[in-house]
Amino acid sequence: MGYGSGFGKVILFNEHFVVHGIPAIVSAISMSTTATAERIKGDFEFIDDRMATPGYKDEKMDHQRDSLKYIFQAMDLEQDNVKIRLAGDLYAASGVGASAASCAAIARALSDEFDLNYADDEINRVAYEGERGYHGSPSGIDNTAATFGGLIWFQKGETNVMERMNLREPVNIVMGNTGVVANTKAAVAGVQERKESFPEKYDKIFRSAEELAHRGRDAIKAFDLPKIGKLMDENHGLLQDIEVSNDDLDLLVNLAREQGATGAKMTGGGLGGYMVALTPEKEVQESVASAIEKKGFKVLRTQIGI
Repeated sequence: MGYGSGFGKVILFNEHFVVHGIPAIVSAISMSTTATAERIKGDFEFIDDRMATPGYKDEKMDHQRDSLKYIFQAMDLEQDNVKIRLAGDLYAASGVGASAASCAAIARALSDEFDLNYADDEINRVAYEGERGYHGSPSGIDNTAATFGGLIWFQKGETNVMERMNLREPVNIVMGNTGVVANTKAAVAGVQERKESFPEKYDKIFRSAEELAHRGRDAIKAFDLPKIGKLMDENHGLLQDIEVSNDDLDLLVNLAREQGATGAKMTGGGLGGYMVALTPEKEVQESVASAIEKKGFKVLRTQIGI
């Protein structure tokens, strides 16, 4: 039986903008999806034992089927006579890289079971193909974080730019789940349509996002947590400007700031899914997490820079 895993992720700066070639910064989190792959007699079997937002697995089922097809094609494997099971401690929901984590985990499990000995670069290539099933034309940022872990500067292009970054030490965060299963394909398409309809407005926003990414990289290198938090707040404002936040995300972002978070923003595809709050002190992490839970939302208490 083959085994594999893939990290969950949080985008600290510039989701959506990254699709259009603007740099983004992403971190793996200390939670992951695991997969096993086993050759069997009979038809293909797929078992999903992940904890998940209610409705997430059903709404993503067609995407999951496409993703598996692309993964097997990319690895030149037949899908029949294989059983795959997903598990792990990463809560499957929009905005935490659940699909990419599963793609990386499945790719590693298949490589292990079929003795393909794929290096991380090959796993990342296959995971990207799997992500096509969920996102159509993914940026590549999620599968890169899921495969390699750590903290990454990422820029999409003819050849993607990936720069490994380091935090001086892991930092506590809180991720609040709106409970809304987001349609990332629709969110990405909406930004594209509005960008084409209002080019002057969107060009200005996109220039601001690019400049912010560079300031974010400098703040991370300096381990300037107050500055990182301030830039997360600014980034949320830009994401509001391109209309990918929603009322629940804004509610949780504001609540986290009121409870002492250093900074907070939506993360991922938006229109639902997760937000993230920077909460370096353990007491603040617990205060923010508890306040979100009291509002009836689920949270992840985790870390970046692992």
